[in-house]
Amino acid sequence: MAKVYFQVNVPIRNSVQPEQCGLHVFTGPADTWLEALRIARETCDTAVAAQEAGVPVPRRRPDGWGARGLRPGWVLDWPAATVDAWEHDRMFRPENPPPSRWEGRPW
Repeated sequence: MAKVYFQVNVPIRNSVQPEQCGLHVFTGPADTWLEALRIARETCDTAVAAQEAGVPVPRRRPDGWGARGLRPGWVLDWPAATVDAWEHDRMFRPENPPPSRWEGRPW
């Protein structure tokens, strides 16, 4: 069965000016919503580490996930992240429906 293309929406806020907030969106294929969340977090962590080391953020991974456009000084709220099928593809596997909100489970 083909992987579903997921969208992981992570609320962000400016650490210096907390009234400034937004959403960072990660997209890519995964077998389940939990795997999509894990891959998005992994991809983000790799990009943040590159930024902190002063090297270019890696481009899209071979599996299609990427983390371009991260803003230094902005905090990602992973416990509030949501996972959904990407807008162009609303199919889910019936045995793995994603929750409407991440409930703080370990990734």
